Amino acid sequence: MSKVKLKDVAEKAGVSKSTVSQYLNKRYEFMGKETRKRIEKVIEDLRYQPNEVARSLKIKKTNTIGVIVANILHPFSTYVSRGVEDYCQQRGYNVILCNADNDSNKEKSYIEMLQMKQVDGIIIAATGKNNDLIYREREKGFPIVLFDRYFDDVEVDMVLSDNYQGAFQAVEHLIKMGHKNIALVAPEGHLLSMRKLRIDGYYGALKKYNIPIDESYVKFVTTENLTNQLNDLFRQDHVPTAVFTVNDLMTIEVLTYLKENNIKVPDEMAVVVFDDLPMASLLEAPLTVVAQPTYEIGTTSARMLIERIESKVKPKHEQKILPCQLIVRQSCGFRKNAEANENIPALNA
Repeated sequence: MSKVKLKDVAEKAGVSKSTVSQYLNKRYEFMGKETRKRIEKVIEDLRYQPNEVARSLKIKKTNTIGVIVANILHPFSTYVSRGVEDYCQQRGYNVILCNADNDSNKEKSYIEMLQMKQVDGIIIAATGKNNDLIYREREKGFPIVLFDRYFDDVEVDMVLSDNYQGAFQAVEHLIKMGHKNIALVAPEGHLLSMRKLRIDGYYGALKKYNIPIDESYVKFVTTENLTNQLNDLFRQDHVPTAVFTVNDLMTIEVLTYLKENNIKVPDEMAVVVFDDLPMASLLEAPLTVVAQPTYEIGTTSARMLIERIESKVKPKHEQKILPCQLIVRQSCGFRKNAEANENIPALNA
């Protein structure tokens, strides 16, 4: 049986091939409802399947976007990707998902691969090492949206969490619970923009409440020095009474250390963390967390990208900063310590 062609549909529907083509491209402005219904029925009866490759070459649009995440195993990437996919599915776009592993070489190869596949645009959690490439493509008119990473040197659309304010609120909560000796644990090495903002939020909260900064409470750790750094932190003469971790990896390492050393949360150590881990509410002392609007980051990124793709006017690049949410659970203790400083009111229940 020969393959059904566009002209077969046109002949049976009693319309021109261009009318069928307009129907397939969803250009219904000059097409009556009866004509649309007739073409739809013929396509269904004949089981016609358009040649999408030829069609995309003709209209220069594939209705496909690429998404490049930093680490596909990270819950953050999972929820963002789901938000992107859900929004795109509603708008008739397909999604190609790529995992860059925070590797600039993989990132570059994925950008090039996606463009070879003629995607209509890319959403990316950029490493920062390929910003020249990203900016050049953006200047050519190729739609790109960055998420989760902020860079001063590239003018493209961005969707970000309010990392500074989220961290500030987390540390402020500890202060309002009566804590003054608050530690910070962060990864060592190149500071991604969102981590730097979280660290700045930590310092900002201490400064606001006139709490002296003790650098012995600030630890930047690697896999190699992790144990030594945490020993220095939790075995010094003036042990902190609370700790703030800037991401989920640091959270897991600190919780593991505390458990192995029989330091009880929250009785002996209060803990507040950035990112709402899937298991955060299931621990013996459920974690107080700064939850990012991950799904909304995905839907917002997809909306901005599709607006760029479909808009004939190219507006100036846009930056969306979405608020985080402090979710108070038991890992910071109860409010019994809140009266320790009369000038710092307890949080409202």
